[in-house]
Amino acid sequence: MQATRPERGSARSRRCFQVLPAIAFAALLLVPGCGGSGGSPAGTQAGQGPKVTVMARSVPGVGQVLVTSTGYTLYLFQPDGRQTVTCTGVCAGTWPPLMLPSGGVAVAGPGVKSSLLGSDPDPAGGRVVTYDGWPLYTYVGDIQPRQATGQGIDLNGGAWYVLRPSGAPLIPAP
Repeated sequence: MQATRPERGSARSRRCFQVLPAIAFAALLLVPGCGGSGGSPAGTQAGQGPKVTVMARSVPGVGQVLVTSTGYTLYLFQPDGRQTVTCTGVCAGTWPPLMLPSGGVAVAGPGVKSSLLGSDPDPAGGRVVTYDGWPLYTYVGDIQPRQATGQGIDLNGGAWYVLRPSGAPLIPAP
């Protein structure tokens, strides 16, 4: 029995031509010096690497707070205590940390003080953007930009608050 070649333009040949470029690109990422992550160089400049922008925007019900570049509200987790990322595992599934890509930098958008931006190591790997020492998180309950449905709730082991551009959390009076 002789093997048959797929007809030109067949679904099988089209799939091969769609998959081959993806495989070639993935192989290039594995070759040193051809775009692989390979770690971030010391002293990364603000003009280099991927950027994560933090901005200040007015959000109904809470006023001027920190948001992502797409307008999603950013929160702090009180147990972090301006020191370290403590929301991991199941907690991070509900409160995804604002991660820096490898070699990336945090950038101050409108209304944000660049001197307050930084990053901390995430126990799960990578780095989390911080503001005035607080690791920053989004909330899965905010299903569209300019919502703050996580403000003031006690969930996953502690209280969650939005953060003002000054670096102060919006903690309601008792």
